[in-house]
Parts: sequence; structure tokens; C-alpha cells
Amino acid sequence: MSQALQISLLLSALLCSLAYWIVWASHDQISLTGAAFKTAATALLAILALGEGAGSSFLIALGLALGAGGDFALTRRGQTAFLLGMAAFAAGHLGYVAAFWLRAQSIAANAQAPALSGFELAALIGLAALVFSTEVWLAPRTGALRWPVRGYVLVIGLMGGAAILLPPHPENAGAGVLQTGAMLFILSDLLLALRLFVFPKGRPARALSLTLWPAYWLGQTLILAGAVLYWLPFGL
Repeated sequence: MSQALQISLLLSALLCSLAYWIVWASHDQISLTGAAFKTAATALLAILALGEGAGSSFLIALGLALGAGGDFALTRRGQTAFLLGMAAFAAGHLGYVAAFWLRAQSIAANAQAPALSGFELAALIGLAALVFSTEVWLAPRTGALRWPVRGYVLVIGLMGGAAILLPPHPENAGAGVLQTGAMLFILSDLLLALRLFVFPKGRPARALSLTLWPAYWLGQTLILAGAVLYWLPFGL
């Protein structure tokens, strides 16, 4: 893929993301036009990932594509659409987990894995605390969706843990970029849970909607950027 096409895809994704955020993100009901912009903002990143060859067996590109599918599903009304969207995102997270694990194994084969740092241990403890805390403030509010939501929480916790445990790249800061992207993704899911189940209406709902979309899209973008750094110097 040429550099001009790469830049064009990234700028197009950014413009779609900004358009969705400015025009539709705070709406309770999203039109098909808004859904198209939202979906394209992530789908274009998936196309860019395919062109970059980012990710073991293109799992990063797959995760982005599934995220785009989840983006569209969450713009539609109804429990079925919500469950489809959650399933797409969960599958995307599992794709990221597999990609992170495979790359970590590849790097470990070329360099001795460092011991778990104090920061990594603290991050894992904080992530575990967040996952378990959802039993207190989230699960009781989800009604019939309790078990699907619980499953999704565990999956995203697994993705966050896999990101935290990525070994440093011997040649660049790709691991740090990936970890930042993963944490932003988790933050966006936390904000979405608050938006849907804790503050479904009023000014807090609007503020959460306007905050979670930039966190989500930037998280996905940083996962892609980190994957390019984390994979390409050693090849796939």
C-alpha cells in the first residue's frame, strides 16, 4: 500500500470520526447516515491495517473490522442489535488477545522476558478491581442482559490483561502505544456502561456519549499504530 493511500485512509477515518462525534454522537437515535459515518471511522482503520500487514495473521485488522460491525449494531435499536454489537466487540477483543499473545511469544523467543514490573502489577490489580466492581454497580442494573454483560466484562478484562503483559519491544515503544490504546478502549466501554445502565437520560448521558466516542476511536487507532510498531521491525 502506497504512503499516499495510507494517509488518505487515515485522514478519511479521522474525518468520519469527527463528523460522527460532532453531528450524531450525543443523539439517542442514530440515523443510517450517522451509522455509516460511525462504521466507516473504524472500518477504514481495518483496511489500513490490512495494507500494513499489522498483527499476527491479520488479527489486529480482524479486531478492527469486528469493531466496525459492533459500531453499526449499536446504532440500531433493540436488544438483539445490542447483543450482536456486544458479541462483535467481544470477538474483536479475543482477536486482539490472540494477536498480543502470539507476538509476545515471538519476542520472548528472541529475548529473555523481563520480570513483572511494579507498574504492571499495579495495573493488573487495578484492572481486576474494575472487573470485579461491575458486580456491584453494573450487573444489578442490567436485568435480562446480566450474563451477556458479565461475559463481555470478562473478555475485555482479558484483553486489558494481555495488553499489560506485553513484553517491551526491543527496538521501539510499540508495546506502550498498544497498552495506551487498550486502556482507552476499556475506558470507552466503562463510559458506555455508565451511559446505558447508570445514566441513560439527561445531561450526564449526553456528556458520556460525547466523551466515550473519542476515547474509543483513539483507542482503536492507537492499537493499530502500536501494532505497526510492535510487529513490523521483526516481520510477521
